[in-house]
Amino acid sequence: MSLDPKIARVAATPRLLVALDFDGTLAPLVDEPMSARMTPEARAAVAALQAAPETTVAFVSGRSVADLRVISEFDPAAGIRLAGSHGAEFYPAESDTDAPDPDADADAPDADETDAAERLTALAAAAREAIAGREGVWLETKPYGFAVHTRLAAPADAEHAHAAVARLVAERAPGWRSRRGHDLTEYSARAAGKDDAVAHLRAVTGATAVVFAGDDVTDEDALRSLGHGDLGIRVGAGETAAAMRVDDIQELASVLMALAHERATGRE
Repeated sequence: MSLDPKIARVAATPRLLVALDFDGTLAPLVDEPMSARMTPEARAAVAALQAAPETTVAFVSGRSVADLRVISEFDPAAGIRLAGSHGAEFYPAESDTDAPDPDADADAPDADETDAAERLTALAAAAREAIAGREGVWLETKPYGFAVHTRLAAPADAEHAHAAVARLVAERAPGWRSRRGHDLTEYSARAAGKDDAVAHLRAVTGATAVVFAGDDVTDEDALRSLGHGDLGIRVGAGETAAAMRVDDIQELASVLMALAHERATGRE
């Protein structure tokens, strides 16, 4: 079978960044979020891309970097980059502002950071009260916000929970960004999106082309941001800006494996 021309074109770029959403793209969606793991096929494809010359792999997720490290079974020696909280967190950190100030008083936290943390804690507590009693609905706190999960809830309970928290955030944090995904709504004090994450990763890796794959509405920010020489891949159904669509994780893994093979053999 001949190689898809879109894959062949992007495989020929001098320096490639392959940025991948995690949940629903490399790992099946699960009822217990922290039990998510890559399928064997996806893991093999990621490993093949890591081994390809002049190729960087990054996981770009709405998860915190801390949680993403766990579910991806992250090995710092492997060279994979992480972008968490929709591009508000990165590992490794590239900016000196992300490192602690050696001259700062460790017992004197920044006042603005303390205020922001207190506001987040208070708003998350209010959101928990707003969804209390709705079976199958739960709140996940994140470094810069929280997410309302309704995967296990009845439709009526899910609708009530999302509406109640949306009203709460609109009243108390109107500047926060909201994102609706698969059976969840996320709220964040940071405006960064996956398009920002891809732009940052492109810059720090010196990529001459980017492949981005995702399965959800929140991935469309990144897919819409791609340029002429890049390739966007949508996993599953839904309106998309991607140039390529695959049915599921297994088909994506096959595409990524073909990309890795072409990247390796085409540069020998």
